[in-house]
Amino acid sequence: GSDELKFALIGCGGRGTGAAANCMSAAGLIKQKVRMVAVADAFEDRARSSLERLKKQHADRIDVPDDRVFVGLDAFQKAIDCGIDMVVMATPPGFRPIQYAAAVKAGKHVFMEKPCCTDAPGYRSLVETNKLADQKNLKVVVGLQRHHQAGYIQGVKEIHDGKLGDIQFLRVYWNGAGGGARDIGPRPQDDPDEMTYQIRHWGCFVWLYGDNIVEQHVHNIDIGNWVMAADGDPKKAHPVEANGMGGRVNRGNYGDIFDHHFVEFTYEGGIKMFSQSRHIPGTWNQVAEFAHGTEGNRGVSTGGGPKLESNNPYDQEHIDLLKAIRNDTRINEGWHGANSSMTAVLGRMATYSGKVVRWDEAVSKGPQ
Repeated sequence: GSDELKFALIGCGGRGTGAAANCMSAAGLIKQKVRMVAVADAFEDRARSSLERLKKQHADRIDVPDDRVFVGLDAFQKAIDCGIDMVVMATPPGFRPIQYAAAVKAGKHVFMEKPCCTDAPGYRSLVETNKLADQKNLKVVVGLQRHHQAGYIQGVKEIHDGKLGDIQFLRVYWNGAGGGARDIGPRPQDDPDEMTYQIRHWGCFVWLYGDNIVEQHVHNIDIGNWVMAADGDPKKAHPVEANGMGGRVNRGNYGDIFDHHFVEFTYEGGIKMFSQSRHIPGTWNQVAEFAHGTEGNRGVSTGGGPKLESNNPYDQEHIDLLKAIRNDTRINEGWHGANSSMTAVLGRMATYSGKVVRWDEAVSKGPQ
């Protein structure tokens, strides 16, 4: 009943704080009234420090009294229930399926960071929630911001229009020295709470992080899926199987994750996508995606593209969400968010097991 959208920030780390700032900046660019009215995090220090940082940039768009600073593992539900229209969700990805389901069940529009799941049960939950979001006409945007970047929009369109001929294979990379994984040192002997420890250091534990192939390399894997979805056939929007290898060479306490992965994904029809992701200091850096076709090959992103309201894709993804809410146009990126997240999980399952892992078997509940 109001032209002002009220939103809650759920997950107040660096990316959550950045996403909330992007949302408010985006609102200013399109003259949309937006107000942040609640914050929620497992830890009070993070909730309050995020709020203070955001107030320095966007004080006129923030109305968060003490009784709407929600803390604890159930804080997300309290934020959803406090009279908002929309959530900005950036908790550790292991929590994403449960929190997304709660927001959609409550009828809220959603911006959620990638990845959207860290395992197959989470993927199955996402699929059911996406169906409900469609039924309720809710607007959902996922933080795979390349979908809101002119160079990628143009580049993928040209590939779909046949500029490279028939696709023969794809190469995608996120190789670098940093990332969520880091040496967190020995666990303090006087710390009795393993759950608190793992959530504080979520970038080192697979159930929360998904490993770097899922949490970070999902961006590049998503581009491969986007290129392969030329005719909109959902069966071609993800690979049908994967095999790969990986391991860890970094010394120290990196939790239970690998620091390098190589995966050969196979799409329906036999087209391959070769995937590298690595977090090892002093190694070759490459963050990019390449398509090889019968008429040539190149990086997927190109120059030019459509005129957008912002050259910053982190702002543009929020602009597109806010416009869809205001104009009641359909947008549900939960579908490609789920498929690309599960593609990355499929790759991790292959590198961890050393086996060929098929999509249908990976996402199945197993014998009933």
